[in-house]
Amino acid sequence: MKKRKILKWVNNIVSTILMLLLISVAAIVMISKFSGGEPQAFGYQLKTVLSGSMEPGIQTGSIIAVKPVEDKTHFKKGDVITFQEEEGILITHRIAKVEKNGDAVLYRTKGDNNNAEDMNPVLPQNVVAEYTGFTVPYVGYFVDFSQSKNGAFLLLVPGILLLLYAGYTIWKALSEIELTQKKQVETLQEEGKSSSS
Repeated sequence: MKKRKILKWVNNIVSTILMLLLISVAAIVMISKFSGGEPQAFGYQLKTVLSGSMEPGIQTGSIIAVKPVEDKTHFKKGDVITFQEEEGILITHRIAKVEKNGDAVLYRTKGDNNNAEDMNPVLPQNVVAEYTGFTVPYVGYFVDFSQSKNGAFLLLVPGILLLLYAGYTIWKALSEIELTQKKQVETLQEEGKSSSS
């Protein structure tokens, strides 16, 4: 009886994990497809880190949460910003120096893992967001793949796993029913033998 309770408990946990995995993958793929880029949640954008320029703090393959900003001239030395280097290329680096000339502001940036500052200064209008300090290692590889042409395949994997597990659970349940019926038949046969003798 104890074994059956443990199996039921494990069954519920595995089913829940597979269902959550399926829903999570579907949500990430759909959000990224609808937003036309990086997924967003609660006003934060999730960006994939594709280089090691900010290691060890932000590792390659991580996803980071950045907050889009209205006032792009308020940053100070030490802040980490995400900015557009050129069309379609976003970089997240630390501000090494703030250069002010009247109302004009320029940011000199540097990756924590780089030996020198970035060649081009960052104009405030090129700043996209501010890094919030939230990072999840290695998930960026998954998110990056989900946005590729083969990304829809990711929806199939947890779905197939869920179907296989459901098939296994049904087979196990049917086996238990057959075993119970077999035992009942054997019990009835033994009772019939003992009553006839």
